[in-house]
Amino acid sequence: MERGEPGLLRTDPVPEAGEDAAATISVTETLSEEEQEELRSELAKVEEEIQTLSQVLAAKEKHLAEIKRKLGISSLQELRQNIAKGWQDVTATPAYKKTSETLSQAGQKASAAFASVGSVITKKLEDVKNSPTFKSFEEKVENLKASRESKVGGPKPAGGDFGDVLNSTASASATATEPLPEQTRAGP
Repeated sequence: MERGEPGLLRTDPVPEAGEDAAATISVTETLSEEEQEELRSELAKVEEEIQTLSQVLAAKEKHLAEIKRKLGISSLQELRQNIAKGWQDVTATPAYKKTSETLSQAGQKASAAFASVGSVITKKLEDVKNSPTFKSFEEKVENLKASRESKVGGPKPAGGDFGDVLNSTASASATATEPLPEQTRAGP
């Protein structure tokens, strides 16, 4: 077959939608009057079929809307159903299942790691509390507390906590080292 000859291996461009098919026929290619008339007839027939299908589709869409209205199906309900179906489709995919499984395992490992860290911290705090340094510090606080009680005039009511003891000890030592306002003034 030679180029330009009608047949299966034609290299002429295919007309785009809305383009005049007759305008794309090569000038060198000559169609007989009969072939041109046949093509025009086929073109009119295809355009008419497209028009008919568009009308049928519009009628079907109108009928669909009417049925949905009678059934009480709103656009919002339809959207919800579509989203639910889409989510169901996503959760059924192997990728989602694998990701979900991996995240679940990671969560379990993280929980175990946090529990392990918590027990390590608890053990370290117990070790610090039982260490000689902490016991020495605790004894010093008790001694300060006892000396304060003897200076102030009796034991403090029960219920004071460690923070109260530290605060009161700090304020007692601060007032003992600061000169009183009367001592800072020079006499007249």
